[in-house]
Amino acid sequence: MSAQDVAVPARPAYRDANVLRWLTAYTASVAGDVVFFLALSWAATRAGGPSQVGLVVAAGAVPRAVLMLGGGVVADRFGPRRVAVLSDGVRCVVILLAAAALALAPAHLWLLALVALIFGVVDAVFMPAVGALPPRITTADQLARVQGMRGLSIRLSNAVGPLVAGAVLVAGGAEGAFAVAGVLFAVSLATLLTVRVTLVAGPPQRDSARGELRDGLRYVRRHRLLAPLVVVIGLSEMCFSGPVATGLVLLADERGWGAVGMGWVASAFSVGATASALLLTVAPRVPRAGAAMAAALLVTAAGAVGLGQAPSLTVAVAFGALIGLTSGFATTLTGALVQTATDPRYLGRVTSVTTLCTLGLAPVLFPAVGITVELWGAATFFAGCGAICLLAAVLGLAVPALRRAELPELGSA
Repeated sequence: MSAQDVAVPARPAYRDANVLRWLTAYTASVAGDVVFFLALSWAATRAGGPSQVGLVVAAGAVPRAVLMLGGGVVADRFGPRRVAVLSDGVRCVVILLAAAALALAPAHLWLLALVALIFGVVDAVFMPAVGALPPRITTADQLARVQGMRGLSIRLSNAVGPLVAGAVLVAGGAEGAFAVAGVLFAVSLATLLTVRVTLVAGPPQRDSARGELRDGLRYVRRHRLLAPLVVVIGLSEMCFSGPVATGLVLLADERGWGAVGMGWVASAFSVGATASALLLTVAPRVPRAGAAMAAALLVTAAGAVGLGQAPSLTVAVAFGALIGLTSGFATTLTGALVQTATDPRYLGRVTSVTTLCTLGLAPVLFPAVGITVELWGAATFFAGCGAICLLAAVLGLAVPALRRAELPELGSA
């Protein structure tokens, strides 16, 4: 057993130095992502105009989605920590080289598209690997807390990242922002190298990559809890991973609340989501986790409909906070249930499936947002989001394995 493969001590996750090192690495990585994508969009706009931004961003988004399942296979075959470290290193080097290239010559669309392409390919490997790490750095009874801490990390990064990117873009241009993103990935890499992980018992993988992918998908499909849980994740995240933000812009415009009003509702959503993440970080245990998840989704569905019908900005802000609180609560619980129920040998592949559901299904609704709002109004769009979320909640209550799902009690792992 190496220095990096040691047993994890039983203590609250928020007081575990090993978990906090992982959280620091994850936070730096997410903040780096935010700065990178804003800098990429800014540079693409300057190089080719607004019409070219979508093409450059798609150059990274498409391979990330297409290769995500393969990334899960890589994480399981070679170990999530090793894969996360290597992919973080590649991202760091690529972004710093891009910063140097932009400092020496004007940005060209082909260069930005190439950087986005490489980043997307590496992201497809990094995301399943880093998502599969929590069960190897803490005990099963702490996974809900770790997911809450992860939610806090995401909120912090999404709040601070744009401010950093904006300041650096003004002071140092796109090359400066790329350099800052590269430094953040370097911090993530250096911290990941100090994270200890537990060994996973089991025979070595001897099948082909395609065979291992089929095996992972078969494992999810036949699992009495994971199979319906993946469907719930896909349905619940379909609306709240992006389309609602677009719908919120159109709702504010339709009601005459303006950009300030839109900002208030969006901020309320973030505050609610942060509160749920903080609550689950310090809570000793969530009893009847499966039923609690379904109940949270029911309230989220009602909140989405209420937001679309809000008669005033004040009411909309209240509904925004409610949706953030309950959807954040449900997301944290689904993440903890996935990691608790999954055999560690399959965590990379299962994580790739759930990540693909989160990132891959949401774009399906983007074209429908504008069309729905234009034809029937913003209230109809939010009612549709509520209906989809309601379907996820009903599935959670109708499937016995989901409804009765529990997280381990403290000290039971």
